Amino acid sequence: MTLLRRLLGLLLVLSALPPLSAQTVLVLPFRNQSNSSNLDWIGESICEALRESLVSEGVLAPDREDRLEAFRQLSLRPSAVLTVASMIKTGEALDASQLVYGQYKVTPGDANASAASHRTLRIAAHILNLRRFQQGPELTESGALDDLATLEARLSWQALEALSPQRAPSENEFLKSRPPVRLDALESYIRGLMVEDPDQQRRFFLRAARLDQGYSQPCFQLGKSYWEKKDYRSAANWLARVNRADPHYLEARFYLGLCDYHLGDYTAAAQSFEIVAASVPLNEVYNDLGAAQAHSDPQSAAKSFRKAIEGDNSDPDYHFNLGCVLWRAGQYAAAADSFRTALAANPKDQEAAALLNRSEHRQPPRPEVEPHERLKTSYQETAYRQLKAELQPKKSK
Repeated sequence: MTLLRRLLGLLLVLSALPPLSAQTVLVLPFRNQSNSSNLDWIGESICEALRESLVSEGVLAPDREDRLEAFRQLSLRPSAVLTVASMIKTGEALDASQLVYGQYKVTPGDANASAASHRTLRIAAHILNLRRFQQGPELTESGALDDLATLEARLSWQALEALSPQRAPSENEFLKSRPPVRLDALESYIRGLMVEDPDQQRRFFLRAARLDQGYSQPCFQLGKSYWEKKDYRSAANWLARVNRADPHYLEARFYLGLCDYHLGDYTAAAQSFEIVAASVPLNEVYNDLGAAQAHSDPQSAAKSFRKAIEGDNSDPDYHFNLGCVLWRAGQYAAAADSFRTALAANPKDQEAAALLNRSEHRQPPRPEVEPHERLKTSYQETAYRQLKAELQPKKSK
């Protein structure tokens, strides 16, 4: 799909969402100034906490996968100590307008203090405007290492206040929505993100989830991991535990809907897709919503498929799915039109050709030839929000 076609499709739904800032903020891992390399994971943790907090408040921030891909393109190792030049190049590769980076240091605390406060952490964050090459204020937080999650939340609020003050709630409100996470659970989660082997990742995420029952992020990662293994029941169990405050909540709901669909719970699947569509009206979400509705509410399913087609008229699967609903409802002429459109886009689609023939001959469905709706499994919330931000009117300076 061309970018222009995508933009035109999105124009139909953009007015329903609140405006977003057009700036993109790249958050990089913080540099470890401590003596122990075993504490390197903290830099990744600070980075993830800042990025997720910004995203949850509507600020565009490339995710970890995008950052690692930029590193690969620039031949930078993920664990490399970045120079200012390499940070700027990474920001440019991801079309970022603001760069957040920094350093931290862990030092021994009072030997007579409790274990929880035995080590002290100091974090310093810097903001660089890549458009003007202007340095922002230094943001700092310090306290017991055991309170890492709280220190990250406080630093995140400072960053939000500096980058997008109109979006920043009160500090108390911001911190209240981010309850503390146990240090050992946080470490297990971040180490899971940093390893590449899927089995190792699941072990780290499982440990994190078990150590802190209210910690949502490892639940999302476990759900995605089991989804990729096609273990839909396990995936659904973990995805259902992702809470609304988690920046992955809508994505978790999307995949939960897919899992419920594969498990045959079409009502639950439709409910999940409706939640996602209300906030992120992607064509793919409307398509999958229609697929779930088709099992109990054909009229609503047809409406959902038509919304997907309005957003992208070139996708043959949307027309195929609409054709199936119309054919089952006995609307043979309209169904035939949809199958013809699907075939025009994909002449090799034998199933669409067979159903076109049955529609033209007004032949009703039979169990042995009952077609299955075609699902979309790619969730592009980040791309959607980026495109939406680009279409927002630019403020005069």
